[in-house]
Amino acid sequence: MVKTSGEKFEEVGRNSYFAIPLKLNPGTVNVSSAVSLASLRSAAGDGKGLSLATDPTGQVNFLDMVNNLRGDSGRGYYIEMAIGTPGQTVNILVDTGSSNFAVAAAPHPFITHYFNMALSSTYVSTGRTVSVRYTQGNWEGELGIDHVFIPNGPNGTVTINIAAILSSEGFFLPEINWQGILGLAYPMLARPDSSVEPFFNSVVKQLGIPDVFSLQMCGGGLSGATSANPLGGSLILGGIEPTLYRGAVWYTPLIKEWYYQVEVLKLEVGDQNLDLDCKEYNMDKAIVDSGTTLLRLPVIVFTAVVDAIMRSSLIQDFSAGFWDGTKLACWLKGETPWRFFPNLSIYLRATNTSQSFRITILPQLYIQAVTEMDNTLDCFRFGVSSSASGLVIGATVMEGFYVVFDRAQRRLGFALSNCAVSGGVALSEVAGPFSAVDVAADCSTRIFKESVMWVVSYALMAVCALVLIVLLLVLVLPYSRRRRSGEITDESSLVRNRLK
Repeated sequence: MVKTSGEKFEEVGRNSYFAIPLKLNPGTVNVSSAVSLASLRSAAGDGKGLSLATDPTGQVNFLDMVNNLRGDSGRGYYIEMAIGTPGQTVNILVDTGSSNFAVAAAPHPFITHYFNMALSSTYVSTGRTVSVRYTQGNWEGELGIDHVFIPNGPNGTVTINIAAILSSEGFFLPEINWQGILGLAYPMLARPDSSVEPFFNSVVKQLGIPDVFSLQMCGGGLSGATSANPLGGSLILGGIEPTLYRGAVWYTPLIKEWYYQVEVLKLEVGDQNLDLDCKEYNMDKAIVDSGTTLLRLPVIVFTAVVDAIMRSSLIQDFSAGFWDGTKLACWLKGETPWRFFPNLSIYLRATNTSQSFRITILPQLYIQAVTEMDNTLDCFRFGVSSSASGLVIGATVMEGFYVVFDRAQRRLGFALSNCAVSGGVALSEVAGPFSAVDVAADCSTRIFKESVMWVVSYALMAVCALVLIVLLLVLVLPYSRRRRSGEITDESSLVRNRLK
C-alpha cells in the first residue's frame, strides 16, 4: 500500500490520472517463462555441440553465464559469488560506476548474512582502511585479500582485493537481496587509491580472458521484483553472448578510463531536438552506470526534457511532484499511461567520429510501474532525475539494451536486448549512422576542465609563494628591529605563537 490515512488523490481530466506521494514498495511481477538454456545453446551452436559463444582460450563458456543475474532497476542487479576458503555464498550488486569489490563483513539489519573473515582460512588483511561514498549511501571497512569464485562465471578461482564493510550508512536498504558491491570500473576510481586493483582487472590478468564484459538487465517495463520472485539478467565476463541481443552492436568511444565516460551529442524528446549546446549534455561528464537506477541529467538538460515532455504529453496538468520524484502518478487498473508519453533518444558519437548513432527508449522504460493500490490503481514513477554531477545513463536506459564494455578497444557498444520486450512490443531502438559534422568536434568538457585545473594549480602555487614571502618578511623584519629597540621579545611574537 502506498496510500496513507488522510492523503487525497487528485484526478486530472478524463485520463484517470492521480498524483500521490512517492513511497516505493514491491509490486507483483508478471514475467513470461524463461527461454530454456538448451534452446539458447541450439541457437548459438554449430550443430556439433560446440558453442560459438565459447572463448577460444577455453576459460569462458558464455552460455553458462546466461541469466546469472537477479534483481531489478529499483534495487539493482546482483550475482552470486563464493568468497574465501571454504567458500561463503553472497550476492553482489553489479556496478559499472565504481571500482571497489566490497562485501558486508559485519551484521546489518537489512541483510540476511555476511562474509565472516574469521571463517576463511585464506583471508589476509592488508592493514589498510577504506571508505567509499556513493550518490546514495556510504561504507567504511578494511582492505583484505581472498579467493573468489563465481559459480556462473569464468572457470577458475581468482585472488581479489576485498573491502570488508564493517560499518555503513544508507548503503544497504530494506528488502534488498545483496550483501556487497562489485565495482567494474577502472583503477582510477578505486579507494583508497588506484593501487587497489579492481576485480575485473584481476580476473583478466589471472584467468587470461579478454578484457571485455557485457551486461543485460531484464527488468524493463516490469514492476519491481520481490526477493522471492526476482527478475533476471546476464553478466558475461570475457566477451559477448550473441543470443542475448538482436541486430548490430553500435560502438561509441570511451573518452576517459575512470568511469565509462562517453560523449553525448544531443537528446530528443519524441521528434523534438532539445537544441542545446552539446557541452550541456556532457557537463561534468556523461557515463554509463549500472549502479544508478535512473537516467540522470544535468539540471539544464533535465528542465528542457521535462518541458518537452509536457508539451508533447496528452496530459498537460501533471503535478510537479511527479517530475521531481516525490509523487507517483496512478491510473485506474488496466489503463496503462505509456501512450500519453513520447520516446526519449540519446545520440552518441560513433567510432567514426564524424558520425553518430541513436539509442531510444520507449515510455515503458522511463514511466516505471512501481506498485498496485487496492487492486484498483496502477502507480508509476518518473525514471529521469536531475543531477549535479553529470549525465548518467543508468538502469532506466540500460534495461533496453545489451551493453558491451569493450575495454580492450576503449569503446562501449549498444545493441537491442532480447529481453527488452513487453506485450510483444520492443521497448528500445537503435538507429544510425547519422552525420555529426554539424556538432562540435569535442562535446565533452574534459579539455576545458583540465585547462582550468592547470590554471587553478598555478594560481594556488603563486598564492602559496606570496604567502611564504610575507611570512618570512614578518618573521625576519621584527627580529632585526627587536635587537635594536628591545621593545618586542621573541616570546611575545604574535606570529610565532600562532605558528606553534
